[in-house]
Amino acid sequence: MISKIGNFTNQARRVLLVSTKPDRHEFRQSVKITGMGMALLGVVGFAVFLLAQLVGGL
Repeated sequence: MISKIGNFTNQARRVLLVSTKPDRHEFRQSVKITGMGMALLGVVGFAVFLLAQLVGGL
């Protein structure tokens, strides 16, 4: 159990040492992609809600 925690700590430290701050272009692209995904998920959820309302109203 303790060796698993130590292994995870070493892996997390290695990732943090390699990672860098994104530049402005990369950050804006990530925000756009995330926003489009959220909007798509909202549209799908709303469509399911409307379909459930129509089927339940019959």
